[in-house]
This record gives sequence, C-alpha cells and structure tokens, in this order.
Amino acid sequence: MSTITVYTARKIITMNPMQESATHVAVRDGRVLSVGTLADVQAWGAFTLDERFADKVLMPGLVEGHCHLKEGSMWDWTYLGWFDRRDPQGKVWAGLRSMDAVVQRLSEVAAQMAADGVPDDEPLIAWGFDPIYFGGERMTVAHVDCASTTRPIVIGHANGHLMNVNTPMLTLAEVTRDNEVEGVVKFAEGPMAGEPTGELQEPAAMYLVLRKIGNAGLLAPMTQAGVRAFARLACTQGVTTATDLVNKLGEADCAVLENVTADDDFAVRILPAFQAFHGPYGAPQGADHVKALMTRNSDRLRYGLVKMMLDGSIQGFSARLRWPGHFNGAPNGIWVTAPAQYETDFETYHRARLIVHTHTNGDEASEVAINAIERVLTQAPRPDHRHTLQHGQMIDAPLFQRMAALGLCANLFANHLWYWGDQHYEMTMGPDRANRLDACGSALAAGVPLAIHSDAPVTPLGPLFTAWCAVNRITPKGRVLGENEKITVAQALSAVTLGAAWTLKLDHEIGSIECGKRADFCVLEDDPFTMDPATLKDARVWGTVLSGRVFPANPG
Repeated sequence: MSTITVYTARKIITMNPMQESATHVAVRDGRVLSVGTLADVQAWGAFTLDERFADKVLMPGLVEGHCHLKEGSMWDWTYLGWFDRRDPQGKVWAGLRSMDAVVQRLSEVAAQMAADGVPDDEPLIAWGFDPIYFGGERMTVAHVDCASTTRPIVIGHANGHLMNVNTPMLTLAEVTRDNEVEGVVKFAEGPMAGEPTGELQEPAAMYLVLRKIGNAGLLAPMTQAGVRAFARLACTQGVTTATDLVNKLGEADCAVLENVTADDDFAVRILPAFQAFHGPYGAPQGADHVKALMTRNSDRLRYGLVKMMLDGSIQGFSARLRWPGHFNGAPNGIWVTAPAQYETDFETYHRARLIVHTHTNGDEASEVAINAIERVLTQAPRPDHRHTLQHGQMIDAPLFQRMAALGLCANLFANHLWYWGDQHYEMTMGPDRANRLDACGSALAAGVPLAIHSDAPVTPLGPLFTAWCAVNRITPKGRVLGENEKITVAQALSAVTLGAAWTLKLDHEIGSIECGKRADFCVLEDDPFTMDPATLKDARVWGTVLSGRVFPANPG
C-alpha cells in the first residue's frame, strides 16, 4: 500500500463549488485521495501528517493557459521595456521611458560587446521595446544606427509581432527598397522615401532577419537552462501547469522538453502547442506529427495542442479591426494567415481531433475565425472540441453569444488592461471599444468558458496579477475600463484554475482540489478571498506542489 500524506492548512480553497473549502487534504501516488476535515481524510487509514502548511492557504495549482517558455531565457538578451521588470533570478531591470534612453542602453551594450572582443558580425539582440509609449514615435534605422553602424542589432517588440533593426542588419538580411514582402515598412516621404525604415511587422517580414541570425524572439531555439529558469519562475508565481503556446516541435525542441521534464525536480507541467502557421509542414503532415508526439506524453509533458494565428498586435497596429478601424486612423493590419487558408487548415486539425488555439487580437480576426469555425463544425460536428480563441481582446457580446453556441472557449489577455489600457483608450481603439477590452464579464454572461492569461514574456508571468487585472480593470492613469466588465475574485480565480484547465481539456486532472485529481497546489501566505480585491496582485506565494511533490519558491 502506498504512503498517504495528509497536509493540514489554515484554509484550503478547493475551487470545487460543491465543497468550497476544507482544512485537510490527503495525497497518495501524486493524487488527491480525500479533502475535508481531519476526520474525513483519516478514514482512508494510516497516514503521515505534514503540518508545514498549517499557517498557509492552499488552492489549486495555477494554470497559465497562454505563455511561452522563452520567458525563462529572454533575459540572455538586452531588456528595453517601458515597465520595470524582474528576471528569473530576482533582479529588477529598470524600465526605459524615452527613445533616447533606449538608444543609450543599446549603445552601452554595443560598447561593452566591443570591449569584450565580441566579433562585429555577432548581433546584439534586445527585446521588450514598444514605441507606443513614446507618443507614437516610431523607431527607425536613424535611431538604432546611433548604437552601432558596424554590428547588426535586432530589437524585438514587447508584443512579439514586430522588430526593429539597424542598417548593418538590413544589409545582412538583404532587405532593400525592392523588397515587396508585406510588413517591411518603408519611409513614405523625405530623402529616404521608399527605403526600409528598419521596422519589420509579422512573421513573413521578420523571417528575412531570422533566417540570417536564427536566435531572436519567441521561436528562438529552446535551451535546457532557459526551460529550467521558466520552471523556477513558475514556482514563484504559484503556477503548476503552463503552456508553450507556439513551438515548432522539431526533434531538437522535443529533446529539450523531454529531457527537462523527465527530471523529478522540474516543478511545472508543460503543454507545448504546435506552430501550425509559417512552419515546415502542411496541415495534414502537421496533424500526423502532433498525434505521433502524443504517444510520448508524460505527467509533466503533454503534446496535443495546435496553435494557429490570424492577425497581429493591436498596439503594433498589425491587428485586423472591424469598422471604424484604428482610432488614430492607422491602416488596418496584416493577415498572418489568409482567412481561406486558415479555414482549410483548421478543418484538417479539427478532423484529426486535435485542440486548436487560434490567435485573434482584433475583432475582424475574431469574426473571421468564428465564421470559419462555424462552417467547419456544420460539415464536421464534434462534441466537446474545446477549440479556443486566444487573446480575443475586442470580442463583443454578439460574438461571444455565437462562440457559446459553437462550444468555443475564450482565453482573454486581461493583462492588456494594465499594460496597454491607456494606449488603447487614447490611440488604438478609442473609449467605446477600450471599455469592453478583454470583456470577461460579457464572456461569462454569454456562457463562454473563460480563461485569462499573461502571454509571458509579452507581459510577466503571474496569474494572480492577471486575476487582479480582470477584477479591477484599472490602467496606470487610473482609468477603470468598463465597470460592468469587471468580474469577481471567485470568477477570476476560476479563470486561472478550472477555466484554463477546461481550455486545455485537463479539467478532469487539474484546476480544483478534489478526489482523483492531481495533487497540484498553489501555496499562499494570504487568503485571496479575505484580501481587498484591489490588492489581489500582492498575495504572497510560498511555493507549489506538483503531483504531490513540494517545491518551495525560495528553497533553502
């Protein structure tokens, strides 16, 4: 007979509406055997009582339904973001509040590389930049060349959809005025009219650079060290299950994932999603590839998700918006995948009985996805498919109602309310649409299964912060965007536990603390239900438990 361990806690938040709280949980073979009072759990027989959580609060392990493992290794590059940000080792990097400050940091790094004897042909790679915070001023080669006119420089935007490069990188990538790839931005007027500005939008344009350097952005090759750094960060945020929501899943990628997750000391369950756009496979071969990988699944590694993409970034002005378009008059964005191709490929993955997660930021993209999925489901009905629209930031009530009728899930990017809420109100959408940005209230009212996410490293990993965004809907300038779209603390915590688990079709294993499920816990110093909702983001995480194995956030 396996050993039974009983954990006692100040409070156990089960997220099971039929038994909302408890004081004890019994664990055997990595699963929850019983939850309730001490009298309830001791009915199973002899046990070891573990009181290390006696003064703490347990809740289900948090589920990050849309993030990227590169959050663990982006810090190998230079951070250029607007907000202060903490790296996996705990160091806080100061945000940069002007274009001059960005150029200065690049110049300092370039000078240090030269002083260290790094060859001029090795690129300087940076990330986290977003010009929208600088009043809309766009970065050009004139800015980046100030840092170096000899070393290639590549700057990934915070949204992951755009990059800026300097003249040496344009030369290396063979990007000239004659290049007609969509997304290669060119000067409209002046002495440089017709020449590339150095801004590249979306995968087709960015590929011109990536094919030469191969190691920038979310799709850069993974390393074991980077994935382990991600796991350490996940533990500090109470996360026990996380996606890598776009991954080429080549043999090298899979080898990294399988080697790392085979280690009992690895503290998070990973669900990588196959990149079903701009990849090496057509949809039929892609579907076969994913299904073959699923035979290699383990507790800590679950293949089976598919990631598709329709449009780009709202704040990068590459998203596809319905009338009246962008508030500042910018032209409509880019189709990353042509709508007709999306429908064809979606049908292939759907008929293969895989779960498709589709990136749609603008409301035109969401509507196109819903229309396509409706046509596919009419021809090929499939109960309980769990297909999910990811981000879905501009979805309105009528679209949510259609989603509910089709059985679609929504995973909304609630962190945008804080990180770009003011910019959406003032520049990209205008007040009306910004007030229904990431409309969690409308999604729940329509009966759409709801998850919320960080899209780390686009914004920092932290489901309790994401829940705070959805509950309070406040911006850095103090605006409340859509009072009636606020959701309760209970609803927000459900969205980062059971709601996210539902979109991954893992709600039978994770998302609540009840008999038969994985013994996955987020261990808290504070009770989120007794805190002021305005301080929910400040709830302190002690660590996690994954399938019964305890992981302190700060071991020592």
